[in-house]
This record gives sequence, structure tokens and C-alpha cells, in this order.
Amino acid sequence: MPEVAFRIRWPDGKEDICYSPSTTIHEHLTAGASYPLTEFLKRSEAGLDHAARRVEAKFGFRCSSADAQAASIKARAADFSPEETVTCLSIT
Repeated sequence: MPEVAFRIRWPDGKEDICYSPSTTIHEHLTAGASYPLTEFLKRSEAGLDHAARRVEAKFGFRCSSADAQAASIKARAADFSPEETVTCLSIT
């Protein structure tokens, strides 16, 4: 399964490079798009869960790195208010 990195910019201007074990993240996030925080959380968690389930279907176990990335995003998002925006800068 091809791994994907997606780079995001948080409302405070800091950027993170996030990991997905599958290209299915493209179905949930769009490079160049900005999302209200709650929408970004919904989309990124759904995309990472989908990716982890694809790994499980292929290898018999969920991708712990995808689950850890989702937890990291959720923890970082707690620093901001729901109306602030997160931008997906790129998906490679």
C-alpha cells in the first residue's frame, strides 16, 4: 500500500507533516483546501480510520501509525476553537 504524507497548517500558522498508510486520504482531504476545525477533524479521522481498515484487510491488523496520527491531530486540535481553520497544504 502506498504511504502518503499530508502537510497541514494549523490556525496558529504552524505546519505539520502527517502520515497516512494509504492513498484513501485523498477521498477525505483536498490539497489547498481549508476546513473549519471540526470539519477537518471529521475528515482526517475518517480518512485515517479508512486507511487503517485497509491495512487491516490486507495484513490482518490495523495500522497503529494511522491511529497514532489521528490521536495526535485530535490532541493538537484541542488548542483551537471550532471556528478556526486548518489548511491541507499538500498530499504527496
